Amino acid sequence: MKNYKFLLELEVRDYECDIQGIVNNAVYLNYLEHSRHKFLNKLGLNFSSFVKNKINFVVIKIEIDYKFPLKSGDKFFVGLSCEKISPLRLKFLQDIFCIQNAKPKMFVNAKIIVTAMDENGKLLKKNNIFDEI
Repeated sequence: MKNYKFLLELEVRDYECDIQGIVNNAVYLNYLEHSRHKFLNKLGLNFSSFVKNKINFVVIKIEIDYKFPLKSGDKFFVGLSCEKISPLRLKFLQDIFCIQNAKPKMFVNAKIIVTAMDENGKLLKKNNIFDEI
């Protein structure tokens, strides 16, 4: 298993499943986003405080590989690591592992690229916006 900077444990709720009884593909994006926000909180960085300061983190690219489906009641964790790839871009590498058995099994692998914009949708000119993260 990778060396993650942050882990968040969650459980699948019934309403997150589709008619097939598996987690709907779009719900995984919620899991990934929630873990990024919790990661920022752990660092002492509040997502909403950035917005109040007219700094918006915007997802500009998502690559996601669905390996196995989660089902209602499954316990899982999201592993997160990140790296600054340019002055205005941050790459999050996130994996979702089901932990029903003794050995966690990877169910989802994702790469998310984020940038920072002002309230008018213009890229921020600050070169150190992602330094704290």
